[in-house]
Amino acid sequence: MILPRTFFDRPACELAPVLLNKLLLVGDPGSSRSASCSASCVGGRIAEVEAYDQSEPASHSFNGPTPRCEVMFGAAGFLYVYRSYGIHWCANVVCGDPGWGAAILIRALVPTHGLHDQRQRREKAKTDFDLCSGPGKLCAALGLSDADNGADLANRTSRVAIFDDGTAPPRAPRQGPRIGITKAVERPWRWWLADCKHVSSPRR
Repeated sequence: MILPRTFFDRPACELAPVLLNKLLLVGDPGSSRSASCSASCVGGRIAEVEAYDQSEPASHSFNGPTPRCEVMFGAAGFLYVYRSYGIHWCANVVCGDPGWGAAILIRALVPTHGLHDQRQRREKAKTDFDLCSGPGKLCAALGLSDADNGADLANRTSRVAIFDDGTAPPRAPRQGPRIGITKAVERPWRWWLADCKHVSSPRR
């Protein structure tokens, strides 16, 4: 089942842990958009996330809307994609009320769909555990880029969507500081699946 927009309409720190175990799938909008998806679909189960919102300086939205982050200030359930360090793309799920810049960074996936295509796109990955074990890696494996910025995750005709296949969020996810930031580093706004080899930093 594709997640409805109402699912995303909550504060970042409430949405982030319940996104764990949902399926992020990318594919032909004309194909069957079910949890099983089509043969051309790629994606995986969300294994690690980070919350960001306008209240804290680590967020792109901290200083208000800009051309880069304006999607964060729109309706919940849309995709915010940005270039990190001029090298790789990062995918985020916009959440909360319109006008308040908040989003969840998808940090890692357990690959479940289209592994052949993911391996071709991520030739440097030594094992399948490394295919989507980081925000830039998963965007490369799934073929996500700035062309997907603003994609409607709650729309069946969208190339990118998030699904619930009945797997519940973990009852006791691991939680800790966000990674790769220099501001608001004390906030434990990162959640991940315990004992999951696909996450970006399992030892932290």
